[in-house]
Amino acid sequence: MGKPILIEAILVALGLLAAGSAVAQTPGDAQRDPARTEVWKPVPAVVATPKDAAPSDAIVLFDGKDLSAWEAEQGGNAPWSVAGGAVTVVPGSKGIRTKRRFCDIQLHIEWRTPAKTQGFDGQHRGNSGIFLQDLYELQVLDSYGNPTYANGQAASIYKQAIPLVNASRAPGQWQAYDVIWKAPRFSQGGGLVSPARITVLHNGVLVQDDTVVSGKTEYIGAPSYSPHGCAPIYLQDHDAKVSYRNIWVREL
Repeated sequence: MGKPILIEAILVALGLLAAGSAVAQTPGDAQRDPARTEVWKPVPAVVATPKDAAPSDAIVLFDGKDLSAWEAEQGGNAPWSVAGGAVTVVPGSKGIRTKRRFCDIQLHIEWRTPAKTQGFDGQHRGNSGIFLQDLYELQVLDSYGNPTYANGQAASIYKQAIPLVNASRAPGQWQAYDVIWKAPRFSQGGGLVSPARITVLHNGVLVQDDTVVSGKTEYIGAPSYSPHGCAPIYLQDHDAKVSYRNIWVREL
């Protein structure tokens, strides 16, 4: 009688396994299958990120060698000086702008204000500016121990948005801005559909967090929008020998 009992036990065990398998295949359990939430396409493009170099899909605007990607404010060759891997403002020569036009971008740009500050303070100390789409200024200024109006210090959206913190380094040291710029959108009739927005990291520190830009930069009066398309990046001559290097963009 021992063998029939053993066979019966085996059959019971197999029945329980089959029942368990049937339960595992119920619709409710299928919803908990991790594969149901795996998305395989589209596969993101590969972008190489070499150390101390621009990403492989970036447009290099200045690599320390020449200003072939830039032109003078009034057209013609860019008049600023290039030496030691940097381009430096020639005071009185006016600004320079990219030959290429941009809308939405990721921008990396490094800058340095003059080390000698004696006799200069406020807006007269290491002043320049980076204009996105030729109209909207991200302020460049020596704001290291240099009081001025808060919406005019380094990393401000000039006369509009105060930076979250002051991440400035001492004059004469290289600093960096990493910028995400979303261009404004206009209707076919010229009305504003959505304003420009900007995120900025200053020396790796978040200083503008998806900030809404109120309009083009104005020295006097309130900002406002007028319809426009993609436009150059413009670097300002504000009578200070500010230097720039390692400038690149990625179109978004």
